[in-house]
Amino acid sequence: MPNISTRGQLMPPSPIRKLAPYAEVAKKRGTKVYHLNIGQPDIETPPSILEAVKNASFKVLEYSPSQGFESYRIKLARYYNSKHINITADDIIITAGGSEAISFALMSCMNPGDEIIIPEPFYANYNGFAVAAGIKVVPIPSSIEDNFALPPIDAFEKAITERTRAIMICNPNNPTGYLYSREELETLRNIALKHDLFILSDEAYREFCYDGRQHFSVMELEGLEAHAILLDTISKRYSACGARIGALVTRNRDVYAAALKMAQARLSPATFEQILGEAACDLPADYFDAVLAEYELRRNTLVEGLKSIEGVVVPNPGGAFYAMIQLPIEDAEDFCQWLLSDFSYEGATVMMAPASGFYATPGSGKNEVRLAYVLNKEDIQKAVAILAAALEAYKAR
Repeated sequence: MPNISTRGQLMPPSPIRKLAPYAEVAKKRGTKVYHLNIGQPDIETPPSILEAVKNASFKVLEYSPSQGFESYRIKLARYYNSKHINITADDIIITAGGSEAISFALMSCMNPGDEIIIPEPFYANYNGFAVAAGIKVVPIPSSIEDNFALPPIDAFEKAITERTRAIMICNPNNPTGYLYSREELETLRNIALKHDLFILSDEAYREFCYDGRQHFSVMELEGLEAHAILLDTISKRYSACGARIGALVTRNRDVYAAALKMAQARLSPATFEQILGEAACDLPADYFDAVLAEYELRRNTLVEGLKSIEGVVVPNPGGAFYAMIQLPIEDAEDFCQWLLSDFSYEGATVMMAPASGFYATPGSGKNEVRLAYVLNKEDIQKAVAILAAALEAYKAR
């Protein structure tokens, strides 16, 4: 039998979905599973954007331009302009979700064997995208004790080699919820300019910043016109994860031209998703007010509940809708699997994402998990109660 590729063998499993078979078995047993493992919000998708898709009328479902419909890119540019990001529609390539934007950016900026520096823990699928592109991820550890803040500048300097081509961040961060400050981004700018590196900034959660703080984008920094690449998606912003539509945004014309050729190779982004995305741009400016307030309530509920559990270490996330927490156990993956296969509390259990899959450094995150506070307040309270009971039962085995 022919062997699969080395790339296929190296592709890491998703820590977000790898325990899904155990969850399915638990549900078949009649156990209710509270899903805190994946960033799938339960907030209603705006009805008007779904209606826009339903009301679409044409006789032939044609390809769109490879970079996406101009009408959508113009509206998206206006959105970014309103966020103090000075770009035009000609700086935007519409992609099949943020995932394709990340892949296009990696392959446009880097060659196989090149290195990209990413503060860890980081979004687990970055590892997969890097493997697919033949790129080496160089992790720089951040610490739960420091709330997963940007590592010090000397850590970046030590990690840079002749093969380093880029630094990548997620702001606000998935999986930690950390919100990078302007000062931290200015530090990254100085490193990028000194070593002539790209900065890839995944800003999927830009609208979700708490405690009155505002998001600041690398695209707002002077001097990075040729270095900064913004990677985006509407999935989280409008609770439309099933609409695989994102964007790559850059003022670097060489990067844009390279990414456009890749976009042309897959012909076009999906038409109905673009219709939905364009309708989302027409939502009123105050749409996010209620959504943001709801997520902040959920964050507060989760953090307060977790702090009441002895031995749990929980930072206070500044954005996104995730928390990376430390548990008083040795092996979080074994615990997460046990929760689904052997435990229930009042007929229910919790599904979480083991944190080791969000690290590139072997052995890191062994006693940590990522939680997504995408359920309502009452369900989060129930999930925390289940976790507290589970920790007691697990330690008493």
